[in-house]
Amino acid sequence: MVKTPSGQAPESIVRSFPLLSLEQVYGAITYYLAHREEVDAHLEQGEADYEALRRRTREADPAFYDKLAADADMVRSPSKVINERPGLS
Repeated sequence: MVKTPSGQAPESIVRSFPLLSLEQVYGAITYYLAHREEVDAHLEQGEADYEALRRRTREADPAFYDKLAADADMVRSPSKVINERPGLS
């Protein structure tokens, strides 16, 4: 059985993305294998750009991101957050 570099079978990818044909998936795998360094460099640059943008936006308004994180904590565990607030129990 053929597997992608990430370990998925092309048939599994087609099941996950039914708009793609098996031939398209094999074509993408073939392209990646022939241009691995270029594709990996492009993906790494995209991740670096995203992290730089993420860092800049958090630095521009840290209070907003602190509130966002607190609200996310409350959604994940409402009783814990309410019990930790002063004057609430």
